[in-house]
Amino acid sequence: MQNILTSMKYKKSFNILCTICARSGSKGVNNKAFKKINGKHLIEITIKQAILSKIFDEVVVSTDSKKIQKIALKKGAKSWFLRSKKLSSDKSSKVPVIRDVLLKSEYKFKKKFDICMDLDITSPLRKIKDIKNALNLFIKNKKTEILFSVSKARKNPYFNMVEIKNKKISIVKKSHNHYPILRRQDAPNVYDMNASIYIWKRSRLLKSSNLFSKNTNIYVMPQNRSIDIDNHFDLELTKYILRKRNA
Repeated sequence: MQNILTSMKYKKSFNILCTICARSGSKGVNNKAFKKINGKHLIEITIKQAILSKIFDEVVVSTDSKKIQKIALKKGAKSWFLRSKKLSSDKSSKVPVIRDVLLKSEYKFKKKFDICMDLDITSPLRKIKDIKNALNLFIKNKKTEILFSVSKARKNPYFNMVEIKNKKISIVKKSHNHYPILRRQDAPNVYDMNASIYIWKRSRLLKSSNLFSKNTNIYVMPQNRSIDIDNHFDLELTKYILRKRNA
């Protein structure tokens, strides 16, 4: 496709790091990283996508598990350290983990990475073209410091999402002119963060954990590539979609 920059052009202009984060245990789906789809571990699917995209200088896995690390190394990713307990708890934010991978990678490979892209293992329905197109969109706008992937929301807070406040049920978000929106088509576009792709400029990643600023951009993916595996239903649905895609 003409709008996708070649991997050679990427590497000439930027040093690009791919981070893949996978800790042992998990709440919604126990030991999520080890779950298999079509005979492949979730982490294996994401590693393969990253390597086949041919746009990264390094693909590095951060984990607190020797078993996950062994799979990562076998599938071609780099992983030479185990994540600290402080960054591996249920309450740990992901951005500090990615920042930790960036700094450790810069020390090991003796270079600075201009761009860091994180690919979440819980979103295996992404395609390689999504990785390339998201990076292309990020690079095209020089002011962009952060980009993350989204899909069009199935429910709209201006139209068919409600909340309970002071024992009263009301629409989640009022329209700008405070008149009720009576047709879904008239509601402003809203998006779900699909937890598939996150991209930072190095300076922004090291500076702040906040994803939202005037220099944040989004990459829109279709809903059928935007399932974030958070429970067993998501897992079974993803298996079904991938079986159909492969068939």
